Amino acid sequence: MKEEAKTWLEDIDRAIDEINAFLPKKRDFFEYKKDLKTKRAIERNIEIIGEAMNRVL
Repeated sequence: MKEEAKTWLEDIDRAIDEINAFLPKKRDFFEYKKDLKTKRAIERNIEIIGEAMNRVL
């Protein structure tokens, strides 16, 4: 595997870890909707995953 692809896959793994860390243990969708900072942080990590996947593919 190319070294660049490994880097992008590591970015994906890191973004998934961050998403899991940002989400509260008790996952309540209505509380999540109210928490703008958490929503933005998770959305940004989803963007990172998408960008990295496009590069891998």
